[in-house]
Amino acid sequence: MDKYTVQVESGRAGSKNGEPNVGPVYRNALARDGFPPPDPNMTTSWQVFSTAAEKYPGNRMLGWREFTNGKAGPYKWKTYNEIYEEVLRVGSALQYLGAKPGSRIGIYGANCPQWIVAMQACNGYSLICVPLYEYTRSGAVDYIIDHAEIDFVFVQDKKVNRILSSDCTSAKRLKSLISFTSMAKEEKDAATNLGMKAYTWIEFLDMGKEFPSEPLPPQSLDICTIMYTSGTSGHPKGVILTHENHATYVQGLDLYMEQFEEKMTVDDVYLSFLPLAHILDRILKAVSELLPHRRMIFNMLYKYKLSWMQSGYEQKKASPLADLLAFRKVKARLGGRLRLIVSGGAPLSNDIEEFLRVTSCALFVQGYGLTETCGLSSVGFPDDMSLIGTVGVASTFSEIRLEEVPEMGYDPLATPSRGEICVRGKTLFSGYHRNPELTAESIRDGWFHTGDIGEMSPDGVLKIIDRKKNIFKLSQGEYVAAEYLEKVYSFAPIIEDIWVYGDSYRSMLVAVVAPHEDNTKKWAAMNGYKGSFADLCALEQLKQCILQELKAISDKNKLRGFEQIRGVVVDPQPFDTERDLVTPTMKKKRAQLLKYYQADIEKLYKNLAEGRK
Repeated sequence: MDKYTVQVESGRAGSKNGEPNVGPVYRNALARDGFPPPDPNMTTSWQVFSTAAEKYPGNRMLGWREFTNGKAGPYKWKTYNEIYEEVLRVGSALQYLGAKPGSRIGIYGANCPQWIVAMQACNGYSLICVPLYEYTRSGAVDYIIDHAEIDFVFVQDKKVNRILSSDCTSAKRLKSLISFTSMAKEEKDAATNLGMKAYTWIEFLDMGKEFPSEPLPPQSLDICTIMYTSGTSGHPKGVILTHENHATYVQGLDLYMEQFEEKMTVDDVYLSFLPLAHILDRILKAVSELLPHRRMIFNMLYKYKLSWMQSGYEQKKASPLADLLAFRKVKARLGGRLRLIVSGGAPLSNDIEEFLRVTSCALFVQGYGLTETCGLSSVGFPDDMSLIGTVGVASTFSEIRLEEVPEMGYDPLATPSRGEICVRGKTLFSGYHRNPELTAESIRDGWFHTGDIGEMSPDGVLKIIDRKKNIFKLSQGEYVAAEYLEKVYSFAPIIEDIWVYGDSYRSMLVAVVAPHEDNTKKWAAMNGYKGSFADLCALEQLKQCILQELKAISDKNKLRGFEQIRGVVVDPQPFDTERDLVTPTMKKKRAQLLKYYQADIEKLYKNLAEGRK
């Protein structure tokens, strides 16, 4: 594994003054002798974009699909040069309206070309981009506008009314509102009544054309963005990232990609979306549509290709015959051109990762990072099956170590080495906006304490196993690691998602389960039950089936008695952002989950207590 990573410092035991034990420091093999020197021509986000526009003016940069009567049309594209010209117009218009270097510019909406243009205009004119999450509730948007002191905001057309609503009290501080597309007269009038000027996208581009101005390029240590994390509780935190952070990350990614025999080309297209479930739905559907004898052949070919991959063969060379006979249909389901899948949200189960590596006919990489690390702080390698279940090794410009968490029994000097994941390096954030206390708490001695619990192999391969905050004590004094149990129990085929709950006033664990719809319907058909999915989820028999599967999982993984789930609440609807139960990256908001299911949880505990009498 030394071709991937290198140990640069040994671990050490804590002092008698109560300092925690810390594990060895690991660095990417690309940084064996220190971090690679920065590219002098690529030290800011603006240089990254403007250099690309200068070198590849005619290449396609941004693509989108227009919808007619709900049906998506073909992709339309704009070149680097076309986008660059739009960026100059938008930047010029902002400057004409009074935006100064350091002014905060909000961007609120889904991914689209206008989003990128607005962001690059901020980069080119030394303005600070403040994204407003598409999924963020209006209350959080109101908070961010005020906390970040935003002056101008770009908004997706269908979200204009959220900014103009009475709930968004901070809108009165905005000077201008710019729609990604058009804007109704009533919306413009409402904006005027709030004291701001409102513009359509075309109007804003025309203003920039009429009043052009040269870019005001930033310096490397200038603030590029204040990225508010959605968070699992409390107000969002404003993560300060510099232009150096962004440019360094891009350089690191370039160096990482150069190691692969299979190179990315100008014909490749990058698609960014959440969650991965959309891909999985397409693949499981593809398999389920096979006739029984074909499904048997599919499984045989799966095991055959997997065995060759496990022996060291690259996925595209492991079994071309299996790809031709079975997996080309999976590839077709994913568009036919898919060459690389990168997963960086919630950790995937080993089974899902293995399945994607074998059947997608594409390279697969899983990584780990946070907003505070400006993207990946560790990353895996394709075609290395030994990395399944891990998030790889330290990324190019990062260093990683584990720190002891005594209250959870995690010690990086024990075997296995476990503890809180700490990161330092060139892509690390500067601090939290207007929150020096939290900054000092999170960054100590140059190390960012992530709050995630990892397990580190002796050769520096990292596995995510828990979350520091996701631990609680049961009434008998036993500590429970909820996230770990959720990962284990999610292997049950009947389960789509699960939230494990317990507290210090009870001795038993319970859970809220969102069943897997297709597998639930198969169970119902086999057992003679009929009705809608919601009807099936209300059956007591389904609850008993789920509990039996959870018990089997518990026995298989040798979980302790207090870690077993004693009762379940069944919800046909998966945990979602619309109900504010998960973050946009699908992390569970445990406080919100408890609030939402409180009545069901209390009723369940009451029934369990009565059943014990």
